[in-house]
Amino acid sequence: MTAPLKSIEGTGDLAGVMAGIGQRARAAARVLALATAAQKDKALAAMAAAIRAQKAQILAANAEDLAAAKAAGVAASFLDRLTLNDARIEGMAAGIEVVAALKDPVGHVTESWTRPNGMNIDRVRVPLGVIGIIYESRPNVTADAGALCLKSGNAAILRGGSDSTQSSRAIHAALEQGLRDASLPEAAIQLVPTRDRAAVGHMLTGLDGNIDVIVPRGGKSLVARVQNEARVPIFAHLDGNVHIFIDKAADLAMAKTVLFNAKMRRTGVCGAAETLLVDRAVASTHLKPLVEMLLEAGCEIRGDKATQTIDARVKQVTEEDWRTEFLDAIIAVGVVDGIDAAIAHIETHGSHHTDAIITADNAAAEKFLAQVDSAIVLHNASTQFADGGEFGFGAEIGIATGRLHARGPVGVEQLTTFKYRIRGNGQTRP
Repeated sequence: MTAPLKSIEGTGDLAGVMAGIGQRARAAARVLALATAAQKDKALAAMAAAIRAQKAQILAANAEDLAAAKAAGVAASFLDRLTLNDARIEGMAAGIEVVAALKDPVGHVTESWTRPNGMNIDRVRVPLGVIGIIYESRPNVTADAGALCLKSGNAAILRGGSDSTQSSRAIHAALEQGLRDASLPEAAIQLVPTRDRAAVGHMLTGLDGNIDVIVPRGGKSLVARVQNEARVPIFAHLDGNVHIFIDKAADLAMAKTVLFNAKMRRTGVCGAAETLLVDRAVASTHLKPLVEMLLEAGCEIRGDKATQTIDARVKQVTEEDWRTEFLDAIIAVGVVDGIDAAIAHIETHGSHHTDAIITADNAAAEKFLAQVDSAIVLHNASTQFADGGEFGFGAEIGIATGRLHARGPVGVEQLTTFKYRIRGNGQTRP
């Protein structure tokens, strides 16, 4: 079991602690790679049960984190990401059960063929090995990441944000209980037991070759550090500078409903809309109702000249605003000259995360879906569907915005790689 936090803080042997975590993870990964689907699913079911059974402890731990965050004067949007309640704890447990119900990807033969010389070749999914996940503020990532790594046969090393330390440790205790109940090594899911930021640096070196991939999940500064310092492959989870484009053929009622949900449902999630673009052809009919709706809901609007004429409360948008993931009740709003201008704006200012078009014109929708180069592109749906659970993945480790190996929500299948198995009967190469 992970050593208590206080016994590790101040020991001066962080390098030794991290090296030991890496060694135990590698040993656990070898066990998990051979574990049966039934054994992994038993652990996941026990984890979900333990989270429900330990709800009071988890909420108490979260209350400590929230009190410290409030004392530090953090923003309301940050507090929302940090907060756990009955519904969110149930969501964590239910998400683990969905992961358990997924088909086990390990051992799945994706392709099979026979060569002219009689050799049979299979391409089969196998775990990546040891996955390091570095994340900020959201304690539910502890459960999501642990469950997904286990289902895909990978060991996990989790390094949560210092602001959610107590919450993450309480959730991790439930995950350990599930591993014990299924007779799997507790080191299969380890939580880095220190707030010391130097621990991140040790993970980025790969812990003597024991980490196979790093997944950063947080703000620009965290992702930039990981990209600059990592000595192992990474799944990049960049900021969600998410756009909604209101096309000239958009139904106003639908536009209002989708935009409100995309921006205001939860402003602190990576799928929250951060920029609204309105086709100039419908600005006279659509812009004012959309702007007033958001203002009345308490959303700050930073707009271009056309938007500022709508309401005196609209502030002047800056070039930096077009590139900003606000994670708050703030949105940048502008009028553009049609779909081509909208696509160009998104390409220039976006983060290739999630973008949406609202239109009744299927040709325009297909053009947007084809030409917007983002991990997730939507037609007539809220950008807050940018979530692995909403894709049927049960949960996600993050939204990968790069182009290699995985893109979009990273679920169990994306946490595997493959190898080739060849069966012959004495063939030799001439």
